[in-house]
Amino acid sequence: MAGVALLFTACTRHAGSDVIGKPEVVVQDGRFTPEIMWQLGVLSEYAVSPDGSRLLYTVRYTDMGQDKNNTDLYLMPVSGGDAQRLTVTAGSEFSPVWYDANTVMYCRGNQILAMDLQHKKERVVAECERGFEGFKVAPDGKSIAYITTIPVERPGHIGKLFNGLDKTTGRINEDLMYRHWDQWVDEIPRICLVPLSGGKADMSKAVDILGDEPYEAPMRPWGGTEQYNFSPDSKLLAYTCRKKTGYDYAHSTNSDIFLYDIADGTTRNISDGIMGYDQNPVFSHDGRMIAWESMERDGYESDKQRLMVLDLESGVMTDLTENFDFGVNNLCWSDDDSQLAAMVCYRGTNQIFAFDLKTKSVRQISQGHHDVNSFRMHGSDIYAQQVSIRYPAEIYRYTLTDNQAEGRKLTAVNDEVLSQVRMGKVEEHWIKTVDGKEMLTWLIYPYDYDSTKTYPALLFCEGGPQTMVSQFWSTRWNFEVMSGAGYFVIAPNRRGVPGFGMEWLEAISGDYGGRCMQDYMAATDWFADNFKQIDKERIGACGASFGGYSVYWLAGHNHDVSPYYSGNLLKKGYDGGRRFKAFLAHNGMFNFEQQYLETEEMWFDNWDLGGPYWDWNNPQIKKSYSNSPHLFVDKWNTPICVIHSEFDFRIVASEGMAAYNAAQMRHIPSRYLYFPDETHWVLKPQNSLLWHRNFIDWFDTWLK
Repeated sequence: MAGVALLFTACTRHAGSDVIGKPEVVVQDGRFTPEIMWQLGVLSEYAVSPDGSRLLYTVRYTDMGQDKNNTDLYLMPVSGGDAQRLTVTAGSEFSPVWYDANTVMYCRGNQILAMDLQHKKERVVAECERGFEGFKVAPDGKSIAYITTIPVERPGHIGKLFNGLDKTTGRINEDLMYRHWDQWVDEIPRICLVPLSGGKADMSKAVDILGDEPYEAPMRPWGGTEQYNFSPDSKLLAYTCRKKTGYDYAHSTNSDIFLYDIADGTTRNISDGIMGYDQNPVFSHDGRMIAWESMERDGYESDKQRLMVLDLESGVMTDLTENFDFGVNNLCWSDDDSQLAAMVCYRGTNQIFAFDLKTKSVRQISQGHHDVNSFRMHGSDIYAQQVSIRYPAEIYRYTLTDNQAEGRKLTAVNDEVLSQVRMGKVEEHWIKTVDGKEMLTWLIYPYDYDSTKTYPALLFCEGGPQTMVSQFWSTRWNFEVMSGAGYFVIAPNRRGVPGFGMEWLEAISGDYGGRCMQDYMAATDWFADNFKQIDKERIGACGASFGGYSVYWLAGHNHDVSPYYSGNLLKKGYDGGRRFKAFLAHNGMFNFEQQYLETEEMWFDNWDLGGPYWDWNNPQIKKSYSNSPHLFVDKWNTPICVIHSEFDFRIVASEGMAAYNAAQMRHIPSRYLYFPDETHWVLKPQNSLLWHRNFIDWFDTWLK
């Protein structure tokens, strides 16, 4: 309750104002709460000045009373020193870039703006009625490539049905992919080119590089400005596109890299024949080569992301990760084009690696209990946005010659608040699975840990399913909030996550109820056996998406722990054979047959489940669908909280409602938290705070 009072007191100075700034926070007892978490600034985008001396970045702050947040621009010297706030507006600034040594450009609303840093004066560079999602300036400074949207036109035979019905809310569809992740597909993103002269864009001369083609570029839902780049001579634009619509789009991940000739408007496909995702092209500094991230197999969205390099003169294509068992992203060329730096999911963390073009050797640049979320290069300097379980995003500096370095911290967005907080200790443990393999599991200790006491524990079940349990920082699944509430957190990297080789990653497809579930049980039992401070009578499990599925599945298999529990069940231990005493599932898959026909990206279920449930002659189908959690509701015996959101089009809200109704009809103590205006995530500030309060209250009720 002290944390709640602190939050709203800190925001009173913004009451009634649309301008949101950094709050003044005083933490009374050192406990990290969801209220304090939402007081922290969120550093996201950043850019290094042309001379490498200054860092431009954005920070977002939240006003819980207004249920809003706002992002502003900050500037600081890379050598250290105080940051200067450049914008104080009610609108959020994003997509910051340097135009020259004294001019920065950025988006706000439906405008691209430029600021003279000497006089701090803004001017409008471009305006677009449909708004901007980001932009890049050509190396010669003479054009801008920006992202906007165009409406999806109804086919004529359907459009005529709407004549005179300007107030109807009805939708008519005759194809798939009519909604995606969290949006109805009423508009699609496009890359447009516009000339820039005298500091002003002539929008009357803007050109949509796809012309009348009906495709997305960049690709939804994740694609942004990283999916296209200018050549160094500003004559070509390389971009990512999956040139498919409807049924074909919903069943395929086959995107390609295209080169658009700015002078004559012609386009050619340079990754034709590669059947999986090809994305995020980056030209070498001399313009002779282009690199991109490439997946081999169509329909497998979690395939290894290879580092492909094409010599544009000779046509020779090289896979620099051919003998490297991990995927890459965020590619950057060294100044002499002899190396490429990339981010790699590696053994429970995201790190920076260097790849040598000539020898194909691989070298690790960064190391430590942290995640590098992204990085930029300037000369031999590497500027990385870095987080860990114990701290949110800040900018760190590395060099290309570093060897497994920790990095130097540059920004200090949240130091004042975090200096008042006692975070739970984080440990790395490698434990044996039931088949004798080694599995990395993070253990987070409770706030104010006392080794003479016992504490409840929570098993965290990761989503994805092909998502590594790394050193991430999140405003939803935040391990330090759980620690602050007085819990141990057990976070295994079970079968199916990247960062531990392709064999470990691919072990989950078609085996949702198999080894990955045994991994969760093995991790829970190992810590219950080996940490006397964990009270094995007070262990809960939680997770979202595939993690929500995992919770539902564990709820149906919580009655018999004997195959996985290494101890003597007759001694003091799991009460009545129940490993878990409370569950919480967020946006999880509950009924596979229902899920298959309700989701939007059909390639996902086709790959991971094996295909449609009606193909009963396929042994893989029988195995996959027989592990649907709804088939085990008769075994449920443990309190469960279900959370779901209406605008989750990947796993629709009826999945959560069905699970909750099943628990109620079984007379299982249960709770349903429903958000009519959220997506696969919970992003609105007050909704998020309710989510966290409910999370803590639910587990406190049953585990304390």
